[in-house]
Amino acid sequence: MDINAYMHEVGSEARSASRLIAKADTGVKNKALIATAEAIDAAREELMAANGKDLESGRANGLDAALLDRLELTPARIDAMIEGLHQVAALPDPVGEITGLNYRPSGIQVGKMRVPLGVVGIIYESRPNVTVEAASLCLKSGNATILRGGSEAIHSNQAIAACIEKGLKAAGLPASVVQVIKTTDRAAVGELITMPDYVDVIVPRGGKGLIERISREARVPVIKHLDGVCHVFIDRDADLNKALTIAVNSKTQRYGTCNTMETLLVDAPVAATILPQLAQAYAEKGVELRGCERTREILPQALSAVEADWSEEYLAPILAIKVVEDLDDAIAHINHYGSQHTDAIVTESYSKGRRFLTEVDSSSVMINASTRFADGFEYGLGAEIGISTDKIHARGPVGLEGLTSQKYVVLGDGHIRQ
Repeated sequence: MDINAYMHEVGSEARSASRLIAKADTGVKNKALIATAEAIDAAREELMAANGKDLESGRANGLDAALLDRLELTPARIDAMIEGLHQVAALPDPVGEITGLNYRPSGIQVGKMRVPLGVVGIIYESRPNVTVEAASLCLKSGNATILRGGSEAIHSNQAIAACIEKGLKAAGLPASVVQVIKTTDRAAVGELITMPDYVDVIVPRGGKGLIERISREARVPVIKHLDGVCHVFIDRDADLNKALTIAVNSKTQRYGTCNTMETLLVDAPVAATILPQLAQAYAEKGVELRGCERTREILPQALSAVEADWSEEYLAPILAIKVVEDLDDAIAHINHYGSQHTDAIVTESYSKGRRFLTEVDSSSVMINASTRFADGFEYGLGAEIGISTDKIHARGPVGLEGLTSQKYVVLGDGHIRQ
């Protein structure tokens, strides 16, 4: 296969399709989503058979247990894909919404209309259910999409693509609205991220290595985050019962997610009180502790933290702990070592909470809540296509609105500028 020619054909078709889906009404888009859900429900056996091929190949190629688990399509996961399509169909359509419409002294009205981005390229690994999630969000937000899943899920993704095509056809939309790349050749990724004539934005979902490569080589804008080095700061004015539950949940509710706490900061005046309680709770969960010198004076069982620990995303039952002098010290640490993902303060002080919200430079900043809430579903977005730590356009969990932009609209009635 000539990868360059193939990808340019895919890109050209996506660009043409983007103009059709951008003007499709909400009913048509919802019809495609519901019809896709019905097609997936009817194709359970085909999906499981295709996924079986991927699992067999994955075992033969030495994929570890965690990757095989992410790759597997169980009946429950197929149910979740179907439910997800219905949920996206039920979400409000952001396209065409006009806000801020105001009269100007000249008599014209000026406002902003929400519009699709155009063509969204999504590059992801392992989990075939991402194919449905990404396709549904792009479709509902009026975008054409090009999906490039991992080679380990090629059979599963193509089987899902066939269901999406049936859904699009049922709604009278072209199959090119959602295209799943048919080749496992890595060169396809290189082509996809360097086609600004056809692709408006790239969303990488995967490991740090993948995202670093995409960020480095892409010639189109990228919505991404590299690390989830998230912090919880326990202030001296915290309710320590709240602090205990928040700090334990932020770390142990799930270990392998980007919104899991990786560093705990504790205000010096309460360190001797709260740290032993936390250490006991973490010990019960099997969490390894790595602490600064002041932490280890209180918790001698903790390992010595090194400089690299303060910027490490463990994605494992490991936690770095640092005792800080005060709020200023905590904010300085977070802004220096954090990844601008999610950071939380536990405090009963209104003024300190407000300062934390204002001065911590992250995409999600919280008061008295677990970092694990940094999620599109928990934020009421219905679903998300990823988390963005960028500072322009979308920031934080990216849902339907994050897959749109705004353009100015001007309403006049024969008005001319004097």
